[in-house]
Amino acid sequence: MVEFETIVAEHIPFGNRNFVEVARKKATDGETENVFISISRGFFAPNGEKRYKRSVAIPVDPQVIDFIATKIREV
Repeated sequence: MVEFETIVAEHIPFGNRNFVEVARKKATDGETENVFISISRGFFAPNGEKRYKRSVAIPVDPQVIDFIATKIREV
């Protein structure tokens, strides 16, 4: 069974109760460990809890991170 741990997360609210979150997470299955960057979109439920809609995982590879950051600025 894979367990996920959030190492650090930051979010920014937008629109009506929506947010985008960028986080560094770790997935562990007891034998191996994988650290990755997660970009998620979600909303705040009426009780204030975060609810997630969509997410994408990005490897912690400087080339990949630089590519994504550059292309986001260019688009």
